[in-house]
Amino acid sequence: MQAFPVPVLPIVPRIRPRTALVASADRSFRQRLNEILTGLRWQVREAEGGAAAWTEVVAAAPEAVIVDSWLPDLDHGEFLRDFRMFFPEVDLLSVDGTAVQQSPRGSHRQELLYALRRSQDADTAAWNAAPTLQAVQTPSHSAPALEKPAVAAVSAEHSCSPRTCAAGERLPELIGDAPCMLEVSRRIRLVAPRSTPVLIEGPTGSGKELVAEALHRLSTRSRKPFIAINCAAIPEALLESELFGHTRGAFTGAVQGRVGRIEAAEGGTLFLDEIGEMPLALQSKLLRFVESGELQRVGDNETVKVDVRILAATHRPLVQHTQTGTFRADLYYRLAVFLIRTPALVEHIEDLPLLVDHFLERLGRETPVKRIDAAAVAKLAAHPWPGNVRELEHVLERAAILAGDEPVLTSQEIDFGLTVN
Repeated sequence: MQAFPVPVLPIVPRIRPRTALVASADRSFRQRLNEILTGLRWQVREAEGGAAAWTEVVAAAPEAVIVDSWLPDLDHGEFLRDFRMFFPEVDLLSVDGTAVQQSPRGSHRQELLYALRRSQDADTAAWNAAPTLQAVQTPSHSAPALEKPAVAAVSAEHSCSPRTCAAGERLPELIGDAPCMLEVSRRIRLVAPRSTPVLIEGPTGSGKELVAEALHRLSTRSRKPFIAINCAAIPEALLESELFGHTRGAFTGAVQGRVGRIEAAEGGTLFLDEIGEMPLALQSKLLRFVESGELQRVGDNETVKVDVRILAATHRPLVQHTQTGTFRADLYYRLAVFLIRTPALVEHIEDLPLLVDHFLERLGRETPVKRIDAAAVAKLAAHPWPGNVRELEHVLERAAILAGDEPVLTSQEIDFGLTVN
């Protein structure tokens, strides 16, 4: 019997798929990036914090790691420093595309940057998309006192798009798990590490200053000053001096020179609250500073170079005011490089129980913590909240005072008539 030679097949090496690790507390961000990288034939691992990221790096030996600007369990700066020390061969990128570390063996940075841009473009499109209707379920009367209250369906004008904000981790400053609140947290984390100017828009009492403080806390300027100034609370004649400072004798009563708020924020963050109330003449001077980083004190001919990050906030629709000429369009586009919108309370009324718990616990730092019954919650849910979260805080504080030594707040103590926003 004739023996046929056995063909020798060439051995094709099995190519190990490229692995990327996405380290972020924001689950929706991880999921979006996972989908895009998977489409680019990456194998993606996820970690919700720094400790989990360390475990995944040891287990999976990824070629690249994309790390968020905030980690819930480890200091971001320390994590990056230690990672560079122990894993110098791994590409390390931040969520804004900055190459924290590039591998000496060849980088896939352009592909990773493309994935990051794709995910952020989708976020921006969703943020600008038309909102849809949302409704909150009616609770059972036999349930505990602090269930989600019964409210009517929220109109399209006062809702947030479900495409915008899937469930994820929120910042501790921002109470609420509604999609629009989670989206605010996500946008803060995206822009906080940069020096990009941010405009915060939202109704009075919706937490714009909390957003500004969170941006400063998560930035590289967090150890430097955070200086806030309310442009509507200072008379027009004094606002320029407050911002830019003045020299001795610059005007009547200026017996000595003074450093302005901008200079006081050197190296840190300047928060201009109610920027829409700033006079037009002063807007021109602020624009010159934003463009050049240089200012002139009132009464001085010399310029001073100052390094600050500018955050601005307003309850006014500034885009419309640029069209009417009451706010400079060029200044608006300088300040609104990145936009964060704080929602009115009616837009996330499902967060009412969380907010009530939060404020009652805060009030309990000085007196025994009080509870609230179902009838009081229903009364709160039916209120239109023109003063938003700040008004809710005032209403609960007043109710706690009216309740005296009683441990439970009832609908009788819930009084909206004296609310001052």
